[in-house]
Amino acid sequence: MTTAQFERDLKGLLADRRLLLILFFGLRLTLLIVYLPLFSAGMERGMSAGGDTFTYFQLAGFSADGLLPFRDWWSEFPPIPHFLNVGIFSLLGTNANYTSFAMIFSLIMIGFDTGNLLLVRAMGTRLHGSLTGAALAWIYALLAVPMVFIWWNFEPMAAFFLLLGTYGLLRKHDVRAGVWAGIGALVKFTPALILGAAWRFRTPGKALRLTVITLAIFGLVYGFLFAQNAAMTWPSLTAQFNKASYQSVWALIDGNYRTGNFGPITDRLNPDRADDVQGNMPVVRGLVRLAAAAGIGLFVFLQARRQDDKGLVAFVTITLLIFFLQAQGWSPQWMAQIVPLVLLCFPSRQGVMVIVLLSLVTFLEYPFLFVRTGDTGGEITGALVLPFAVLVLTRTLILVGVCAALYRKLRQEPIPETAR
Repeated sequence: MTTAQFERDLKGLLADRRLLLILFFGLRLTLLIVYLPLFSAGMERGMSAGGDTFTYFQLAGFSADGLLPFRDWWSEFPPIPHFLNVGIFSLLGTNANYTSFAMIFSLIMIGFDTGNLLLVRAMGTRLHGSLTGAALAWIYALLAVPMVFIWWNFEPMAAFFLLLGTYGLLRKHDVRAGVWAGIGALVKFTPALILGAAWRFRTPGKALRLTVITLAIFGLVYGFLFAQNAAMTWPSLTAQFNKASYQSVWALIDGNYRTGNFGPITDRLNPDRADDVQGNMPVVRGLVRLAAAAGIGLFVFLQARRQDDKGLVAFVTITLLIFFLQAQGWSPQWMAQIVPLVLLCFPSRQGVMVIVLLSLVTFLEYPFLFVRTGDTGGEITGALVLPFAVLVLTRTLILVGVCAALYRKLRQEPIPETAR
């Protein structure tokens, strides 16, 4: 076989979407089968260990007593994830057990992450050409992040709607982008952040229409939920912002060395417990952080020059990162949203290395350090404080560095349509 023939065959393999999907889905399904989620002797085992899936199972189990989310118990998240979990639990009926629940949940998340893979490929092709788009998809398929979160939580679903809304903007399907952002905001608030890009890259009239569509979908669903039980619905909008700082520079300032958990599952039956602060009160108030982030975002908005597709994706990415940096806490699963966007903005060895380094720092912090806190009730103490602080500061500096690189991209002169 000649070198030229080998190169053609290799390019053919990399461009084969069916092969990519088979290997992507096959690897995840095989891992799920080999490391079956289990809960026995008071301990979680298998691929879901360390995540939130068992908590979802416990919350969905309320439905066995006729208790439904946002009517009979509160959640710190918007409605779609918990209604999905209740649906899975109800589907299992009297045979409901943790293994079956976690298997079905993971298969659904694999489906969403498969969608993320295809969106990375499609968006990469649009931004950088077909060869780079295929390469980015293979890189995404091989990364440990966000694969881990398929079994840990519903973050792949949030990432899917964030990417889908961004792709809608890229293709100038503004109505669809507004719909995806509205549905995504019912999973997590972050997919709605594409509205900032809409106002930067669309005329005011088009941006307003997209915003109205997003807010209408979100408002209609929440209007129904508030009419059903306002007391149980309100915490889904406020609980995340009211809890103590965790795993962030703000947590280091406040002296909070825990993860961002709420109280026992039974607390969800009492809406008054949503405001219980599991840690020290903030030194820097949330409104101050939010105002600072809004000021930085406005500065970027006004200073950005690019009007092309690469600029749009860079703007969505920097908006997301600024939002995460101002938040009082940090959740490892946010990497599921960060990774595909950073790949699309920096399709290079340096971009991949940043993702790998950020992934290592993230997992060294949780679960590596936190599994060693069993004797202290989950609190970082003693010799673990210094490495914990170093990891938090390192991760924050990496994210700030990515923001600086994105800002430089946005400051570049716009590329004329005829030159692309």
